[in-house]
Amino acid sequence: MATSENTLDINLQNLKVEESTTPKPEVANAATTEKVAKPKKEKPKQDKPKQEKPKQEKPKQEKPQATDEAPAEVLDYNRSPEEIEKALEEWSKKPLTMNKRQPDEKILPKPDVRNIMITSALPYVNNVPHLGNLVGSLLSADVFARYCRSRNYNTLFICGTDEYGTATETKALEEKCTPREICDKYYALHRKIYDWFQLEFDFFGRTSTQKQTEIAQDIFWKLHKRNLVSKNTVEQLFCETCQRFLADRYVAGTCPDPACKYVDARGDQCDKCGKLINAIELVEPKCQICRSTPQIRKSEHLFLDLPTLSPDVQSWFQNSSKTGHWTNTASAITEAWLKKGLEPRCITRDLKWGTPVPLEGYTDKVFYVWFDAPIGYISITANYTDEWEKWWKQPDQVSLFQFMAKDNVPFHSVIFPACLLGTQDNYTTVNNLSGIDYLNYEDAKFSKSRGIGVFGDHAQTTEIPSDIWRFYLMYARPETQDSVFSWTDLMSKNNSELLNNLGNFINRAIAFCEKNFGGKIGDATQLEAEMDRKFVAQITYELNGYLEAMEKTRLRDGIKCVLRMSRYGNQFLQVKEPWKRCKGSDAEKRDAEISITLALNLVYLLSLVLHPFMPTTSDEIRQQLNIQETTYALDNAFRCYLPVGHTIGQARPLFKRVEQALVDEYRLRFSGQKK
Repeated sequence: MATSENTLDINLQNLKVEESTTPKPEVANAATTEKVAKPKKEKPKQDKPKQEKPKQEKPKQEKPQATDEAPAEVLDYNRSPEEIEKALEEWSKKPLTMNKRQPDEKILPKPDVRNIMITSALPYVNNVPHLGNLVGSLLSADVFARYCRSRNYNTLFICGTDEYGTATETKALEEKCTPREICDKYYALHRKIYDWFQLEFDFFGRTSTQKQTEIAQDIFWKLHKRNLVSKNTVEQLFCETCQRFLADRYVAGTCPDPACKYVDARGDQCDKCGKLINAIELVEPKCQICRSTPQIRKSEHLFLDLPTLSPDVQSWFQNSSKTGHWTNTASAITEAWLKKGLEPRCITRDLKWGTPVPLEGYTDKVFYVWFDAPIGYISITANYTDEWEKWWKQPDQVSLFQFMAKDNVPFHSVIFPACLLGTQDNYTTVNNLSGIDYLNYEDAKFSKSRGIGVFGDHAQTTEIPSDIWRFYLMYARPETQDSVFSWTDLMSKNNSELLNNLGNFINRAIAFCEKNFGGKIGDATQLEAEMDRKFVAQITYELNGYLEAMEKTRLRDGIKCVLRMSRYGNQFLQVKEPWKRCKGSDAEKRDAEISITLALNLVYLLSLVLHPFMPTTSDEIRQQLNIQETTYALDNAFRCYLPVGHTIGQARPLFKRVEQALVDEYRLRFSGQKK
């Protein structure tokens, strides 16, 4: 088989990359030239970042780039001879087949396989989620769940609405209906939003169920039996006008921290500085129902003895954070809580809407949301299957991944594990906690009341498909510090990374095969040309970088690995120039056929690695390859997926350009200003 000598002499640093998504395959388009100074290896960071305590001051935000071109990046093929030989050995092996589930199959842990249970922070039922909520928990969990399924892991993805508590009671008062009616109304709204964003839960439930009552009360009684629940009198705000004790979210005022003084702090936590507070500490508190000033009175409540549980929690955290994958943010917040020292925490509230407290003398109260709500993961699983204990009481068989924003971390990394450990009932506790920072909106915070920012129900009214939202939110995912949603940056990433990079490569590869080889896949099982061999090794290397990032829930790094693979694809075609070689000698035509076959196998691989992020686009790629369903799973090597003689489908543009006028329109629409 012929080897092209002049191919090997081409300087890979200064290659011309086609931008058009409808290129003429036989002509190299020199519209854009990437110039780089010096090749160096590009791979995801391997080391665990240094852990730092979370700071209370306003965090730095990642500034999005606002250019219309993909950032210049060094693309080299510096794989060792050993790497190349190993990659070629794997290339010729049969790809791993995707496991198929039966339509009505209940997913349960299985012996001798990797059992993954995934939860995302339960969205509060009457809060319409904004983009920051989605990226912080639900969408991130969905991307990871799809990845796990693509790897043939036995995966269960559980979520649902958090329905008990003050906010639901307050909303019911506003709308003059019952809390149950509020929950039913907003549960349907949540489902509609998540369906549009293509969130693929295995079960999406709710916390206001009998299973929730049974399991929460069972956990309480086991804690009570071990003397881990105490009684105490607390001072609490009482509204004379409403004739009721005000639970945390019924009251708001100025944050008592002199360094903060946020004027709209809640009765349990300040959203600005993040500190937990007691409602009676608020400066100038106001009842959120009638706006009158409440008075301080005494009320009897139950407390969880966290100091006694602290050694168990400390030991558990040290083991879990070392053996699992915890984000730096999650670890730092947990360490700060434990270092400060745990204090008894009140687990009851003077409310009607909630899980009732079964202890005599306290039956007129309900459990506090941060004792009760995380138990929702368990009760929702119990509503999915009667064999829920196989997931929640076999910690040696199950690996639990939880996704949330940083404000939810301590309740999942300290309080919830403390409750489960305290029962001594062999509960599954979190092994991998993906707690990330905040996604803010342009130069402000998301605000439904002021019309600032894009909320889940708004996204559907734009011309932007859900796949593009999913892609950009993962690209901007605040994994190490707060980041910003930017309309200009969304336009840039769509036009450069999706249109000019990913879409361009896929379109030109399929279109070239259609025109020059009748849409037939050639034989590329044996590779002799050095560039072809290096290409297979390089894509295998990039694939393993993707797998490592995804395994550690570094989803933003994962999507960047996908985009780097397609850049290698574009560069490979520029080096090999199949549009010239297909007009030459038989040897050159054969070389062109191998080049485009390698490119099309990368196109198939891209459909696999892109699926967690952009499922509709992934399906469209496979349709253009004339593959009707996902046949292969995602393995740890680049395989020859497409059989010799397979006929591909027709090339169609995958993405549309986002124009400045559209961005300007949406920026104004979601700015809180009237046109």
